[in-house]
Amino acid sequence: MSLKLPDKWIWDNWFAFDGKNHHMFYLHASRALGDPDRRHRNVVVGHAISSDLENWKVVRDALTNSDSPAFDSYTTWTGSVIQDDEGLWWMFYTGTSREDGGNIQSIGAATSKDLLVWEKLGNQAVVEADPRWYETMDSPGADSTACRDPWVFRFPGKPLWHMLFTARAKQGEFRERGVVGHATSSDLRNWTVQPPLSAPGQGFHELEVLQLAVVDGVPLLLFACGWKNISDERLAVVGPTNLTYSLVVDPELESLDFTKAKPFEDHPIYAGRVVFDLKLGWNLMGFNDLVEGKFVGDVPDPFPVTANKTEGMIRR
Repeated sequence: MSLKLPDKWIWDNWFAFDGKNHHMFYLHASRALGDPDRRHRNVVVGHAISSDLENWKVVRDALTNSDSPAFDSYTTWTGSVIQDDEGLWWMFYTGTSREDGGNIQSIGAATSKDLLVWEKLGNQAVVEADPRWYETMDSPGADSTACRDPWVFRFPGKPLWHMLFTARAKQGEFRERGVVGHATSSDLRNWTVQPPLSAPGQGFHELEVLQLAVVDGVPLLLFACGWKNISDERLAVVGPTNLTYSLVVDPELESLDFTKAKPFEDHPIYAGRVVFDLKLGWNLMGFNDLVEGKFVGDVPDPFPVTANKTEGMIRR
């Protein structure tokens, strides 16, 4: 087992590589809560280090919620880590606020010189859902504002930073409003929210924990979705299982068609991330979700994967 903590549940995780070691950042909460559904509001961002993706050393936690008032005074949720051109590490992460009851998600940032000690940019979010394009609490039928799970990257050879995030469209059949949120920045501090990169009506209510990666030459967009948040047509195919999906995409992320997304059913982990290791190649990481209806909450061993243009991510 890669990482199992007897006193904590672990779920969403994301990774950084410092040239020698892999760093896994992960959401965790105390099993003393009793009900695993309570973990979402009692969460801390943990941190562990490994040289091989299998043996992990837990180090000091990376982030926890801020004092009020702040965009993250209630929770700190899933994010991603990148390194800028000066060597500074940036973590973009999801926050919810006690001031609004935790129903409005937004995205903030923290920086670190060593991946161990993190300093938040402040108490304000850097990206929020723009009601011109995205569903918010004011949209008909909405009970929350989805703006979470940031994935930050640059296209090769281009200076502009891009952020993908989980979002929903303002209109469309409720269970199919999931879209790829998009924002851009030239300096990582100041972000401009853009229209979504995909259209609603493609079978998903939400596209969680997005990741863009070129796996063995094939550009993929990975995401996760629970079975309660997919269309009836897709549910009839995959059944009542929470799954990680992959979509073969154009390298510039044009014309995203999620009706072509393929579920990865060779391994039952949720919120899967692909991680490249110099010795092991590409591997799928994530967390053990539900087994026989019971939440597990640990990180299994890396699972070797590759990709092709027909099936997307596949077992290696």
